[in-house]
Amino acid sequence: MKELEDNLLYRLTSTKGSLVDDESLIQVLQTTKTTAEEVTKKLTVAAETEKSITGAREEYRPVATRGSVLYFLIVEMSVVNVMYQTSLQQFLVIFDLSMSRSAKSPVTVKRIANIIEFLTYEAFKYSIRGLYEEHKFLFTLLLTLKIERQKGNVKHHEFQTLIKGGAALDLKAVQPKPAKWITDVTWLNLVELSKLPHFTEILNQIARNDKAWKTWFDAEAPEETPIPDGYSTLDTFRKLLLIRSWCPDRTAAQARKYIAEAMGVKFAEGVILDMEKMWEESNPRVPLICFLSMGSDPTNSIDNLSRKKELTYDAVSMGQGQEVHARRFLQQHQTQGGWVLLQNTHLCLDFLDEVLQSVLETPNVNPTFRLWLTTEVHPKYPINLLQASIKYTFEPPQGVKAGLKRTYTNTSQEQLDYSNLPQWKPLLYCIAFLHTTVQERRKFGPLGWNIPYEYNQGDYNASTQYVMNMLDALDLKKGISWGAAQYMIGEIQYGGRVTDDYDKRLLNTYARLWFNDGIFKNTFMFYKGYGLPVFKTVKDYMDYIEALPLVDTPEIFGLHINADITYQSNTAKACLDTMLSIQPKESAAGSGETRESVVSKQAAEMLAKLPANYLPHEVKERLKKMGSIAPMNIFLKQEIDRMQRVITMVRNTLQDLQLAIEGTIIMSENLRDALDCIYDAKVPKQWGKISWDSTTIGFWYTDLLERDSQFRTWIFDGRPNVFWMTGFFNPQGFITAMRQEVTRAHKGWALDGVVVFNEVTKMSKDEVTAPPPEGKDPQDSKLYVCPVYKKPRRTDLTYITALLLKTVQSPDYWILRGVALLCDTK
Repeated sequence: MKELEDNLLYRLTSTKGSLVDDESLIQVLQTTKTTAEEVTKKLTVAAETEKSITGAREEYRPVATRGSVLYFLIVEMSVVNVMYQTSLQQFLVIFDLSMSRSAKSPVTVKRIANIIEFLTYEAFKYSIRGLYEEHKFLFTLLLTLKIERQKGNVKHHEFQTLIKGGAALDLKAVQPKPAKWITDVTWLNLVELSKLPHFTEILNQIARNDKAWKTWFDAEAPEETPIPDGYSTLDTFRKLLLIRSWCPDRTAAQARKYIAEAMGVKFAEGVILDMEKMWEESNPRVPLICFLSMGSDPTNSIDNLSRKKELTYDAVSMGQGQEVHARRFLQQHQTQGGWVLLQNTHLCLDFLDEVLQSVLETPNVNPTFRLWLTTEVHPKYPINLLQASIKYTFEPPQGVKAGLKRTYTNTSQEQLDYSNLPQWKPLLYCIAFLHTTVQERRKFGPLGWNIPYEYNQGDYNASTQYVMNMLDALDLKKGISWGAAQYMIGEIQYGGRVTDDYDKRLLNTYARLWFNDGIFKNTFMFYKGYGLPVFKTVKDYMDYIEALPLVDTPEIFGLHINADITYQSNTAKACLDTMLSIQPKESAAGSGETRESVVSKQAAEMLAKLPANYLPHEVKERLKKMGSIAPMNIFLKQEIDRMQRVITMVRNTLQDLQLAIEGTIIMSENLRDALDCIYDAKVPKQWGKISWDSTTIGFWYTDLLERDSQFRTWIFDGRPNVFWMTGFFNPQGFITAMRQEVTRAHKGWALDGVVVFNEVTKMSKDEVTAPPPEGKDPQDSKLYVCPVYKKPRRTDLTYITALLLKTVQSPDYWILRGVALLCDTK
């Protein structure tokens, strides 16, 4: 067309005489006209073709949308654990496979549905394989929620209510709860829930019908029981919101129902690791990395698979100086074929860049070559190696049955036949049961152990070796020295790891109960259904263990059956807290209101309630009247000083945060942390450092107001008859000051001789009208020494004192149950 136009213009300008007489010009005009018409037609066809292509492409947009949801979720998981690294290249391989391998269909809508279904499950299987057990449920629930949110089935406020609950609310600022049996946490969750469309009347309904709600709440599985006031008609997700608010321990069970309904049963059931299929998926340029956990070791499985495939296999346990052997095996097997296993590669991080370079760049590699690696979690593990590898976890199954099976799998017939003495086999089984128990108790958190100890096979081997030596030197007339055996097992072999006095007490109790002459009686049982078998072969022991129940009750370990509720609640809380922590810190809150405006409102509300500063001269004057050198008044002065620091810090942070949000001052790192924490209903780090632990900012702020109230009442109205121990920064200091004051009041008394005596009463705070009397005899035949902690986290930092509680049962009963008194559960 350009040439024709140029030619036509040239002819028009160069023609002399009449244009009508120039036939060649008329011919050019005709040609130009015809060509222009053809081009116009072709452009129209091209536009229509482009339109149809765009339409067809738009039809496949849901596939791209699902792909982006999956990819960004997989990338987010690296925030949960630094080892969960997946590259875009790895994801695109799965994406391309889903296009080629998903079921074909001439109907476009059906074809798109097939691709999305195939892609989602393949990405799920690929990712879940490389996650630790504790994060698999988290990933599955996040996947479901992200897809449902993208579809519009779950709204932003509903999602926020699920992961945050009522954490941002102040208990004193909301409608009071109608019944004492409803916990503070539950009520705040319900207040937040009532802001959603489906639950606007729930607070009034609970107040009117609290007996029906209590009956439902007390049911063993509330999610399977009809819900009062017509809430049984809710869909699965809204039921999940209700269950999460009422029964944290049942959240996971209801979430699995939701996953199964929204995504399909196969997503709720999980994926079993198939080593052979994973090997088929790999190639010589793709290493396979196993993330280790306690008790996990894929070495035997890799060894067995190499034998099955008839391939040579060499393993190197990495450490100082092992790089030489690793290089030799790599070169050998890359040339000749076969597998190399480098164990514990977190011990040779500098060598791993060389390993990856060798795998990716060595020419003419034998097609049967594979590199297997094992590693523990390490923050400096090379990301490029993780993103180039297939990742998987090989965690051992949990439970008493699995633990005993693992122990006896590693027990040879020769070891079982070590001694002909009748005491040997029962003692060996007792050690195996103790080994499983100390490991299984860890899952119950502070109820199981104050500090979770990493017991391993070495502890079991050392204990069995001690028993062997003891039996070798046994005097048959005198019998076993049980005192020595109990001491060696409770204080040395297993107790050697223990750093907490109450954990040591627990271990010694197990040693005392399970290592005595009673274990040789036929009637001895660890728990109902868990006897002490004596067989001649390892196979007989394995058959006996195989018949044990698959699911354990906490009572096996001496814990109360409700310990499982605590475990389930903690698991659900950890999952939701992790979900909250990895949410993007975007500016918009999803409802038009920005994060900044939400936080600014909260800051204004908190500032309005914040107590006034303590005036130093007023405090000094009051203390002078009360007796400024009295131990209890010195303690009060120290507490007020610390309280003033907290009030000052809170006021400065909130005022600066408001100015930073307005743009008047720069948003510093501390202010950014405060903004994120307040939005997420967490306590800002700066506040936490100088104050007290709390699960949510709502409870923390309520504590601040109540603590301040106690100090102001004491300093301005006089010493109270009742003290709120939880409201002190240093409750141990309060007990010491109390003992000092009593000692000074009695001439000749020594501080060491004054002990705190306690008595359990049924009095409420208002019924106490006078201080308790002095001079009690704390002796009693059966007393349980019960530790008192500030918070559920039981460590030296939260320990206050021990109280003596009268008991009908033996104190051992309560020791095994992990019974302690907590000043606060929030």
